[in-house]
Amino acid sequence: MLHGREQEQAHLSRLLGEAAAGRGGALVVLGEPGGGKSALLAWAAVAAAAGVAPAASMAAASMAAAAPAVTAASAATGASAATAAAAATAVAAPGFQVLRCTGVESEAELPFAALHLLLSPAMRRLPALPAPQAQALRGAFGLAAPGGEHQFLVGLAALSLLAELAADGPVLCLVDDAQWLDRPSAEALAFAARRLAAEGVFVLFAAREGFDLPGVPELTLKRLDQVAARELLAEHDPGLPGHVRDRLLTEADGNPLALLELPRTEADDLGPLPLPHRLQDAYHRRINELPAPTRTALLVAAAEESGALESVLHAMAELGVPAGALAAAERDGLVAVSGQSVVFRHPLIRTAAYRGAAFTDRLAAHAALASALASDGDGDRAAWHRAAAVTGPDEEVAADLEAAAVRARRRSGHATAVAALERAARLTPGNAARARRLATAAETAVDAGRPDHARHLAGQAARLTEDARERARIAAVHGRVEYEHGSLRTVHEVLVAAARQVAPLDPDAAAAMLADAARASWSAGDPERVTRTYRMLRELPPDPFRDKLVESIGGALKLYSADVTEAAEGAALLREHIAQGRSGPPGLRLNVAMQALLTGDYDDTRDIMAGLADDVRSSGAVGRLPSVLCAQATAETNLARYRDAAACAAEALRIAEDVDQPSRVAHAEALLAYLAAVAGDEERCRSLAEPNLRRFPAHANALVAAWCEWALALLDLGRGRYLAVLDRLETATRGPILHVGPAVHFAADQVEAAVRLGRPERAAEPLARLEQWAAAVRLPWEDGLVLRCRALLSDDGGLYVRALELQDEARPFERARTELLYGEWLRRERRKTEARAHLREALERFERLGAAAWAGHARAELRAAGESAAPESVRDAPADVVAQLTPQELQVVRLAATGATNKEIAARLFLSPKTVGHHLYRAFPKLGVSTRTELARLPLN
Repeated sequence: MLHGREQEQAHLSRLLGEAAAGRGGALVVLGEPGGGKSALLAWAAVAAAAGVAPAASMAAASMAAAAPAVTAASAATGASAATAAAAATAVAAPGFQVLRCTGVESEAELPFAALHLLLSPAMRRLPALPAPQAQALRGAFGLAAPGGEHQFLVGLAALSLLAELAADGPVLCLVDDAQWLDRPSAEALAFAARRLAAEGVFVLFAAREGFDLPGVPELTLKRLDQVAARELLAEHDPGLPGHVRDRLLTEADGNPLALLELPRTEADDLGPLPLPHRLQDAYHRRINELPAPTRTALLVAAAEESGALESVLHAMAELGVPAGALAAAERDGLVAVSGQSVVFRHPLIRTAAYRGAAFTDRLAAHAALASALASDGDGDRAAWHRAAAVTGPDEEVAADLEAAAVRARRRSGHATAVAALERAARLTPGNAARARRLATAAETAVDAGRPDHARHLAGQAARLTEDARERARIAAVHGRVEYEHGSLRTVHEVLVAAARQVAPLDPDAAAAMLADAARASWSAGDPERVTRTYRMLRELPPDPFRDKLVESIGGALKLYSADVTEAAEGAALLREHIAQGRSGPPGLRLNVAMQALLTGDYDDTRDIMAGLADDVRSSGAVGRLPSVLCAQATAETNLARYRDAAACAAEALRIAEDVDQPSRVAHAEALLAYLAAVAGDEERCRSLAEPNLRRFPAHANALVAAWCEWALALLDLGRGRYLAVLDRLETATRGPILHVGPAVHFAADQVEAAVRLGRPERAAEPLARLEQWAAAVRLPWEDGLVLRCRALLSDDGGLYVRALELQDEARPFERARTELLYGEWLRRERRKTEARAHLREALERFERLGAAAWAGHARAELRAAGESAAPESVRDAPADVVAQLTPQELQVVRLAATGATNKEIAARLFLSPKTVGHHLYRAFPKLGVSTRTELARLPLN
């Protein structure tokens, strides 16, 4: 029985019950070493395999059901004998299928080792996965040629594989000692765990305090209270003298493992050392009592990270240790030898066996393992053990580790590649080669989502080299880190400085860095820096590639020139680039889509980004998707396709959080804040915009800040808080926000707020800003916006009519606002019949767009115009059939309407097929349909 864990058992019982009912989830159990985490996992395995039942009855029956797999001692103490006995096997019992893996402290250099162990029983389902996912998993596990470097595709494949396995019944994944998982496995499991919703899969992690798995709930195990501690001690050592029992209770202080292990030591030896050092010391004394060959065997087993019995025996033979030397340790309960593995009963025993050995003995053990693994054809693991067996620089070993890093990266094991390169650098004799390996490690650390470590490695490399090319690589790392986690102005400074150094040696590398610096400065709202960068680009030797960069950046600068003719030339130049590059490679298409945003050609941006998103999804390059989706969401927002914008932004946010891209998170949240402002949802708008203004103020990221300021201003405008609108936007445009795209768009809001407040003089500057840009881009809908602003200032109704002629159906929100303002003007002119027609049109459009505050304003104006029974809603329900769908439900339904299967939809949206089915199940009643074939007849756009 487990003592003192009734609440935890009840909580797990409820979660297992939900998984058995078809829902999914994950939980991290945190606690100190010996705190009973493994015991709780063993209990969950027993409960799940036997069939979920109320916690009270399971507690009584669990040990009887556990007999084949778990001993009473391991269940009570938290030891991992159950995991040892059933590692990498699915429990064949009624109820859940149980998969297991355990992190090993020395296993970090083996990419996806833990994930492979966990998923081995499910690999028979691999052919059912989409081809890119199956290839990614085979490549990650070394079963096929690497499938690319898109590490998060492995996590998606793991999710799909677990969902496939759940077709045979609910699945419980037990991940013990998660703090020691190899990082690629941890990232893949985290990616999958955050997406478990309707799969019938539950993932239970156990880890030491301090382990963090963002987005996954946590349960912290406290120490046992006095009652439970006495019960546990009495059960296992009922004959202890009273004074010894009391001393043990005091020393153990509620730690379950201490209560069971300390009685094996002499009472007089109990010192004041804090746990777990005291336990480790106790294990060390037990190991020292064993024969020398057995101690050596334990050392080899502790150094061999995978627990492979064959490798341990081979290395023991290299050291002249007989195969039977492990028998004494097994009899003493220190290890369990089962099948082809040797497993320590508790991680602290492994630590004691390794750390308690002499340094020279550890070197010999690693050398023996390196020889054994090399002869078995496992070159990567052999390289790590060779590295652990040397005491100084060794170029041959360093080169082997570098080669292992290359292979790890090809298998999407970026974090493992970082560790290999970092270790290789430490073993490298010369500074130049060491700097090169550290720079490569820093680049790889950025890809692995470890920005702080990347910054640290890059700093180390910079101190070792003056080579311009290497310093340029290092600068690029700093730039990538700063772009997501720091200031865009810092990005510019770092990249420009490096470009100056590398330009004489590699003009193309310098040009690429200068282009990135210009883009960063543009988003920072700093045209002076963009201009300086542009001049540096022009000074590089002529070249078709570099000439295109010069033209595109020059065109953007011209577009924002104070000279109207020059600005129009800039717009024309950018549109020429857009026409030429929209069918080019991904990098070029991304650039031209951004140029289309600058010129206001949002339909082009939307089309280019939609195609690019398809390519990114097909390749599984998850990390590239947030920037593509944010650009697509920006275009959809400006086109007033708010549901599509919300779907893109929400997906960008979800993935950016997964891949640790905080600036993309902020960008997505800023767009969602704007959409909340349109809907009149003040709480959501402020909760999204205000924290991001603190995290990314205008001087750090003007583009994100501009969208946040615009969202808050639009919220105030819709609620009639005109002074707040003016104060906010005037303050914003005194800084860098003035020089980013949104500033020309919210100029119309400033004009309207100034007029409604009775302060038309405060409309002069924003109107001039809007007129300047409209004259450059020459778009009818933008000219209509200018006419609307002039109508507000001149009180000329004819200008409203001309504005409406230019504002077509592709800009419904702006057209509805013009209809509203014109209707108000007509009412004031006592032309109420005409006013009602325009106000009804405005109300219907606002209702269709979900712009609640604006619809309320239109409804009030209708009543004021004499329509006393103005309807609460004029929405045409059949035409607005998708209004009740969530953004993700809308994505799923649209794809299902094309005939795509659940698996195809899941692969595209980085979900599991069961989650797709869950979304369809929820969407069908909202849409009033019962079959997929009916979806094709609905207006889903």
